[in-house]
Amino acid sequence: MLNFAVQIAREAGGLLMQHLGAAKITNKGDIDLVTEADVASENLIIERIRSYYPQHGILAEESGEAVLVGGKRSDWKWIIDPLDGTTNYAHGYPCFCVSIALEHEGVLEIGVVYDPVRDEMFAAERGKGATLNSRTIRVSEVDELNKAMVCTGFPYNVRERPNFAVDFTNFTMAAQAVRRDGSAAIDLAYVACGRFDGFWEDGLNPWDTAAGVLLIQEARGRVTNFDDQPLDIYTAKVLCSNGLIHDAMRAVLRQGPYGRL
Repeated sequence: MLNFAVQIAREAGGLLMQHLGAAKITNKGDIDLVTEADVASENLIIERIRSYYPQHGILAEESGEAVLVGGKRSDWKWIIDPLDGTTNYAHGYPCFCVSIALEHEGVLEIGVVYDPVRDEMFAAERGKGATLNSRTIRVSEVDELNKAMVCTGFPYNVRERPNFAVDFTNFTMAAQAVRRDGSAAIDLAYVACGRFDGFWEDGLNPWDTAAGVLLIQEARGRVTNFDDQPLDIYTAKVLCSNGLIHDAMRAVLRQGPYGRL
């Protein structure tokens, strides 16, 4: 099934590139966009899954959860973001991707993140490691936060969170560098391959994180919530790292508005 996920991610990515610069844009919220490319990509992926795995469930960003056979919930669920980084895409900023994961009985089994601009295919299968364009990847070996480059994202309801930037400010003072690229799935893939050393964000959805979380786990990184508990992808607060700077990142988060101390 990993090869299947890779194939449909590549197809969907090709479709996104065809629409780039010409896709019609509408608003889901004040700053939350959707383009016709999101919908076309999602339709393509769902059609392929229904053709090959008609009994599997699907959780997709634009269409929500679909139970595909007779109202019975399958043990298998595909978790799809057909275009992660929609705002980037709408502005022609070349940082967006397709994210596809497969969950079985609540356990992530397959994760694929495809960046069609750079033709980079990140892929992972539980227990079999993670790859970038078929080459094995590992998280970085940076062991001090002040030597680390970390990344984050801003929630769509940022205007309702006057203190949201506290964590960003604290990490800017503590880390060597902080980035915000606008695509959580790419950010997570970059942690998995060592380009970033850590990532945090509050306000994510399962389709943002599912594939990237498995990539990091299979690349020997660490994934938790802000309280250092095992991550449930259906909760909003995500902390990922190479493992070596994880505790230091948690210490920074405890200073901010979401801190527990």
